[in-house]
Amino acid sequence: MPSVVPQERQQVTRKHYPNYKVIVLNDDFNTFQHVAACLMKYIPNMTSDRAWELTNQVHYEGQAIVWVGPQEQAELYHEQLLRAGLTMAPLEPE
Repeated sequence: MPSVVPQERQQVTRKHYPNYKVIVLNDDFNTFQHVAACLMKYIPNMTSDRAWELTNQVHYEGQAIVWVGPQEQAELYHEQLLRAGLTMAPLEPE
C-alpha cells in the first residue's frame, strides 16, 4: 500500500496593482481657464467646482493630484492632459 505524504499548503498572496496619481504642475503659461477646462474635458466626472479647486491648488501649491486610479487609465489621462499643453509630473504609484 502506498504511503501518503502530507503536502504543504501553499499560501497564495494576491498583490493588488497599485493605483497611480495623475499630477498637474504649475507653470507660467497655462491660464486658469485652460487648466480647468482641460480637467473637465479629460478627467471623468470632473465638476466645474472641483476643476476650479484643483486649478487653484496647482497655482498656489505648485501641484495638484487630479485623479488616482489604475495605471492604464492614469496613463491615458496623463497623456491627454500633456497633449493639451498642461505641465505634468511623471505618473506616481500611490
